[in-house]
Amino acid sequence: MRRALQILAIGSMVALAGACGGGPPPETGAAPNADAIAAAERARQDSLMAAQAEAERMAREEAERVRRQREADSLAALARGGDVVRNMLAAMVNFDFDRSEIRPGDAATLDQKVSILQANPDLRIRISGHCDERGSDEYNLALGNRRATSAKQYLVSHGIDASRIETQSFGEERPMAMGHDEDSWAQNRRAEFEIVSGGDMLRQR
Repeated sequence: MRRALQILAIGSMVALAGACGGGPPPETGAAPNADAIAAAERARQDSLMAAQAEAERMAREEAERVRRQREADSLAALARGGDVVRNMLAAMVNFDFDRSEIRPGDAATLDQKVSILQANPDLRIRISGHCDERGSDEYNLALGNRRATSAKQYLVSHGIDASRIETQSFGEERPMAMGHDEDSWAQNRRAEFEIVSGGDMLRQR
């Protein structure tokens, strides 16, 4: 009886040891592959670098667009300013019948031309004198010359070098108004101003 109990006890101990033993752990899946991890990281870095390069490219293109727009705006502004200056330079002065003196009201027009000539030292102009239809051709040619010279002398007396100004007379040959009344004659008694050279990029003081 005692021996049977011993055998039973030994069997129980063996069974208990088997139950508590360190058998193989349950499978939890394969460990991550180091090469796959590295490849994924490289792909992530490549994607980030590509996105950064694209962003930098777009930023450069935008900066270039803005630069070109500003340049275009600046050139347009200069062109508009140049047109204003040309109109001021082309403004005519008129004269009383059979006279060549600068009238007080026309002095301001000539003062604008002085400022333009001072601001554009390479600018050269031509002044042409004109008359109405009354009087002989010879007389009107001489009168037209006196009118052009009078306008030139005004500019020179205000500091403009005489070598920058040419004069010419057309007499009655180029009327502005074709009528035969005082209103037309008043328009034809004039001095006109045109650019000879240096008028590409006109500035105004």
